[in-house]
Amino acid sequence: MEFTPLAASGTVITAVGLLLLLLLAVVVYETVEIVDAYEKKALTVFGEYRGLLEPGINIVPPFVARTYPFDMRTQTIDVPRQEAITRDNSPVTADAVVYIRVRDAKRAFLEVDDYKTAVSNLAQTTLRAVLGDMELDDTLNKRQQINSRIRTELDEPTDEWGIRVESVEVREVNPSQDVQQAMEQQTSAERKRRAMILEAQGERQSAIEKAQGDKQSNIIRAQGEKQSQILEAQGDAISTVLRAKSAESMGERAIVDKGMETLESIGQAESTTYVLPQEISSLLGRYSKHLTGSDVAEDAEKLTTQDFDAETRELLGLDDIDEIINQISEEADVDPSEIEEQAQAVKEGEDAGLRSTDEVISEMDQEFEDGDDGESKS
Repeated sequence: MEFTPLAASGTVITAVGLLLLLLLAVVVYETVEIVDAYEKKALTVFGEYRGLLEPGINIVPPFVARTYPFDMRTQTIDVPRQEAITRDNSPVTADAVVYIRVRDAKRAFLEVDDYKTAVSNLAQTTLRAVLGDMELDDTLNKRQQINSRIRTELDEPTDEWGIRVESVEVREVNPSQDVQQAMEQQTSAERKRRAMILEAQGERQSAIEKAQGDKQSNIIRAQGEKQSQILEAQGDAISTVLRAKSAESMGERAIVDKGMETLESIGQAESTTYVLPQEISSLLGRYSKHLTGSDVAEDAEKLTTQDFDAETRELLGLDDIDEIINQISEEADVDPSEIEEQAQAVKEGEDAGLRSTDEVISEMDQEFEDGDDGESKS
């Protein structure tokens, strides 16, 4: 097979076209620079700083331009564990995390070689310095103060680099093993002391509660006894008042009625001879003058009740008897009307086992007549 000059010429043209197409693609690739939304890129041409490329599509000189990306989001830098000696000569170890943000990409590009490494190294030395300037107890308890001091120490140098330190967080601060054992013993002793105090306080509170319960029980018992004595005294008072009121209301009539009862009991005896006291005879004479249809009735003074003098009435409280009975009845659950009914029954000789005067006198007359008949027969 033979190659003609025309065929060779076509092959060369095709190769050159492909080469030019490839070169154009490379030129376009080198000319167009795409920047993401969260970053900026520093541009240099022949090593000279030309500016920052904003997010989007940017045209740069091909083959002679270089770009350096800077992430504008908040970035996290881990600070390795550091060993330090506190002011009271106690060894501790601590690590932290630093949150930074690129505020000025130009200064971060021109002022510092690697801003992340620079911030990490600076945070390590600052952490050791802050821990060494504090007591052991402060390093364990004042975590927020440590964070604030480290951030303050980092602010000034990082501002020159165009970096903003947003936050510093110390994750762990651990004392040495010996110090930890001593702290555990101290904590254990403190807990035992608190337990003993709580137990003593509990026993004291229990004793107080028991004493208060006994006191309350004694008070209730004393109140019960007092109430019982009051009720007993009230009962005696009721009895005394009723007897006084009955005596006042009955007077001579009561004496006559009682005398009649006595004569009745005498009349039931086997003896036919009676000895009457002069007082009874006198009272019977006075009483018979007031009987209806009596042959010896005359205009004499009626039987009156026995009146108490003023001093006796005040002593017995007869003038205030209704008020006393009402007051006692309210406290002792006594019905005043019932007391009045009983007193009236005693006064009239009804419902109290007493017979009327007419019945007693008739019975006495019959017994005297029977006695006279017996003497005459004998």
